[in-house]
Amino acid sequence: MARRPLPRILSSGNASITRSREFARTAADNATDVLQPLITITRGLRLLAGAGRQKWAATPKDKRGPALFLVAACVLAFALMPYGSLIALVTVMTAAAWKGRERTPVKTGPDEAETARLRSLYEALVPYFSVADDPGPLFSHGGDWEKTFSGYEFDGDGRLTRLQITYPAYFTDSEAASRARIERLLHAKSGRGREYHFAWDEEGNHLVMTVLGALPTSIGAQRFVTSPGETVLGFTDGDAVQRTVPVHDGDTTRDVPPVVWRTGARSTEPHLLAIGQPGSGTTTLMRSIALQALQHGDILIVDGSGTGEYACLTGRDGVLAVECGLTGALATLEWAAHETERRLIAANRARQAGHPLPDDIRRPLWILLDRPGFLGHLAAADGRPHPQELLQVPLRHGRAAGVTVVLTDQFDGLDTLGETVRTHCRARVVLGHCSREQVESVLGAEPHTTPATDVPPGRGYARLGTGPVLRLQVPATPDPYDEATGEAQRQAVLGLLPERHTAVEAAETAVPAGAGVPDPALPRTATVAVEGLVVTD
Repeated sequence: MARRPLPRILSSGNASITRSREFARTAADNATDVLQPLITITRGLRLLAGAGRQKWAATPKDKRGPALFLVAACVLAFALMPYGSLIALVTVMTAAAWKGRERTPVKTGPDEAETARLRSLYEALVPYFSVADDPGPLFSHGGDWEKTFSGYEFDGDGRLTRLQITYPAYFTDSEAASRARIERLLHAKSGRGREYHFAWDEEGNHLVMTVLGALPTSIGAQRFVTSPGETVLGFTDGDAVQRTVPVHDGDTTRDVPPVVWRTGARSTEPHLLAIGQPGSGTTTLMRSIALQALQHGDILIVDGSGTGEYACLTGRDGVLAVECGLTGALATLEWAAHETERRLIAANRARQAGHPLPDDIRRPLWILLDRPGFLGHLAAADGRPHPQELLQVPLRHGRAAGVTVVLTDQFDGLDTLGETVRTHCRARVVLGHCSREQVESVLGAEPHTTPATDVPPGRGYARLGTGPVLRLQVPATPDPYDEATGEAQRQAVLGLLPERHTAVEAAETAVPAGAGVPDPALPRTATVAVEGLVVTD
């Protein structure tokens, strides 16, 4: 039996039906746009009516009569006043429009992707936070993650930015190795390439993981608002310190939290040791400290690397010497040791006589030694004393004599540092990309953050004495004589440098190379000639 063909309207009318549907859909959308105010007001009136019914149902029966009388009085007042009906209508329509407006739905919980991420993280923590004989484990395979994750936040990309974990009381949170395993796991599961801060509450069995923002790298060398004896090593997180300083960041001025190192007679961390990787910014830190120290004191610089990074300071007011060679470095450090002894003797005599300290020992003296390990190898090959041996007197007695020592070196020279340096340099800085073990070997404590993979120059950690480990970003203080330095940073550094000595002053302060080291018992005016001495190999 042959099939009959379909009616013409069904076989050839598909295009017209599609056009009709599109036309109807377009007309409906246009009508919705035109009638949107009416829809909003209608929705608002419905919500107001519902709220009125709920209010009336919640009103006690003994108070419904007075409430009804009050509403009737208001209606009568609007009816009797001029344009009262119009005012009442406009008021009701306005309230309905406000009540019926479209609101962005409030997110009350994680979405499907975020829930899957939290469940995956919960399953990964089960082997670390559970034991076989626990009758009611918080962490178990297939358990409820909402019992342990009491707080969480996600960014726009769906990655965790904050997570609060409740862990069992039997977890060994007092052991650094146990905490480190949890932190490494959370770091890997929450996303690498970011820095995380971990706050352990051993008393309450809580762990809070927070994603840290990047520290500012655009802040350059400038005059910081500090008191005499205070040096800004760099900048850190806002909740790590209880102080801010105003700084110029480009064309704006803002307050940032600094890492302030205090020196002087009452300082508990009178000397500083900075360790870093090549190119990590230890020389930048040294230049920043030198520019700040020149405001109130004199400095001696020994450049063990011999690269000329401190040539911009040569001959400046307050810069007693900038040495690169072994002979000049040893002579300068020997003079510094004698100067420390002279200051101690003068201070002791003044105290015994009941007099104030002489003016020639009030001005602080800074000894800046960059990479002493290199000079140590040269001294050993030449049969001369190690430069660190000449620093024993300034390190041990520098706080009472107003002498501050700053040493910088690289990790490959860390083993060459003597016991005196390790004991008296209680202010520590680590710069560059390094592991948690390397940070702990220098600072004496592990950081509460995960080390970043890619760090800019001058980025690291600082610890003052027995205080907490702080993230640190050193202010940009490049060599102004380097061709790679930008013009703005070059002018910023040059603007902080003191004036150079005149030719007459240089001639008056010059002495023969064989003049030797001055008698430590002589007053400061007798050693001015030696302060201008620059000896090179």
